[in-house]
Amino acid sequence: MAVVTTSHEYTCSIPSARLFKALVLDSHNLIPKVVPSIKSIDIVHGDGGPGSIKQTNFADGSHFKYMKHRVDEVDSATFFSKTTLIEGDALGDKLECIVYEIKIEAAAGAGSVTKSTSHYHPKPGVELKEDDIKSGKDKATGINKAVEEYLLANPDLYA
Repeated sequence: MAVVTTSHEYTCSIPSARLFKALVLDSHNLIPKVVPSIKSIDIVHGDGGPGSIKQTNFADGSHFKYMKHRVDEVDSATFFSKTTLIEGDALGDKLECIVYEIKIEAAAGAGSVTKSTSHYHPKPGVELKEDDIKSGKDKATGINKAVEEYLLANPDLYA
């Protein structure tokens, strides 16, 4: 029943402010355009800021149908966000919720480093293993790469 915490870093050539706008502030519009398995991301409660609920709907044939995230914190000055996965297929029968923290910092030289920390809260009596959470880390890296490629191909977006 212990919370399992993992961390991951992704370095890219996109400046911090631009990446934060795309990856966090406008994710509900951008990510469905660049990740084929995601059909839409809808704000079902709130205005997108803290307290809002966003529902990610997956394309037909995907492993998952949907998931809902609660926006806990968004700080555009420090490029930090915190969300909690509160509902959906991704939680399966092992997880109560997953808390995600993202901090985007300037990289040495140019570009940025996205530092992600995930806190997996298992259901009572469940012990998580590394294999249980590896696919989530791989998917996050895939989303970061897709956003970076899209922003490189569209240099005027989120400038």
